[in-house]
Amino acid sequence: MSKIEWKAGTFLYPLPAVMVSCGTMENSNIITVAWTGIINTNPAMVYISVRPTRHSYNIIKETGEFVINLTTKQLAYATDWCGVKTGAKVDKFKEMKLTKEEGKHVKCPLIKESPVSVECRVKEIRELGSHHMFIAEVLSIDASEEYIDEKGAFDISKCDLMAYSNGNYYEMGRKIGKFGFSVQKKKKKRENDIKTFKRRK
Repeated sequence: MSKIEWKAGTFLYPLPAVMVSCGTMENSNIITVAWTGIINTNPAMVYISVRPTRHSYNIIKETGEFVINLTTKQLAYATDWCGVKTGAKVDKFKEMKLTKEEGKHVKCPLIKESPVSVECRVKEIRELGSHHMFIAEVLSIDASEEYIDEKGAFDISKCDLMAYSNGNYYEMGRKIGKFGFSVQKKKKKRENDIKTFKRRK
């Protein structure tokens, strides 16, 4: 099947739809962002890209910190609402009945209803055009205890996380594999072949 060429644009989907909280516990705001991702492992670094016209832009620029809160299908309405309303006119925490939770390393609040909150400190701002990229170091990851399994690992499959794709929100589907599973299968087959060979000897 042949491919149809479109003009260059932002069509790298799906993406996480996250609620980014900023400001202080007393004077805070939430901005919904899909332009976000991982930059580096060590040190752990992420980014968010924000239009300079957004209310949260100057808050993040002045404070130098923000929190990335992962969203779920239960938070879909609040996620969308916080993306279309401006914090200059409404208190998004209050209107969406979201709970502020104190961070361990930043002054801005975490969203308690989010299963994972990532505390970030801005290291660099890159002015790229329509959006400016806030490059930040991850200070800590705060995960809800209800999603921690008996082995102490975070079971992200229980969170009902959602994603954003081409103007729409989607509930994430079932797990189809884990990192390295393609190699593991081959390795397991080799181990079974060795065991079979030894038995034959």
